[in-house]
Amino acid sequence: MPQIKRYPNRKLYDTEAKHYVTLEQIAQMIRKGAEVSVVDHESGDDLTSLTLSQIILEMEKRQSGFLPQSLMTSLIRTGGDTLEFLVRQVQGSLPAGAGLLEERLGQLVNAGKLSAEQALSVASALQSEGKELTRLDENMAAILHRLNIPTNRDIVDLRDKLTQLTEQLNALAEDEGP
Repeated sequence: MPQIKRYPNRKLYDTEAKHYVTLEQIAQMIRKGAEVSVVDHESGDDLTSLTLSQIILEMEKRQSGFLPQSLMTSLIRTGGDTLEFLVRQVQGSLPAGAGLLEERLGQLVNAGKLSAEQALSVASALQSEGKELTRLDENMAAILHRLNIPTNRDIVDLRDKLTQLTEQLNALAEDEGP
């Protein structure tokens, strides 16, 4: 993982490649799949999230509308929960929506408004869209990971691990006795 050091003069130095880099170059590294860490040269403080925010701000300056205003407003109001909420909403609506669509297609075939072949074609297209949404979910999880925003799955995993550790500690305490 490339580590970038930020100096007091705000210059960014890639310690792996051994040269100064720009925000745009860091963005390119991330687009290529690199996990980048940015730290303050003097204090060692993690500046990754701050730097990623600066990159997003620069992208918004260059191409106005890069992020919808409603999304930015929601991010400010609710923090990182907004993206996780959107993913959960889409995922939650898929199974119920698919069942309703299949039922509606059946009704249209029975009413003679669609042929069986047309209904199969529509169902196939919907299935393809479902696969696209699964890829969207995977991409969203990757984005959240890059931004160091825990996903709901991360939080559940941490709770499970905490529960396991607590149980192990309780078992050890019982074995030790008074």
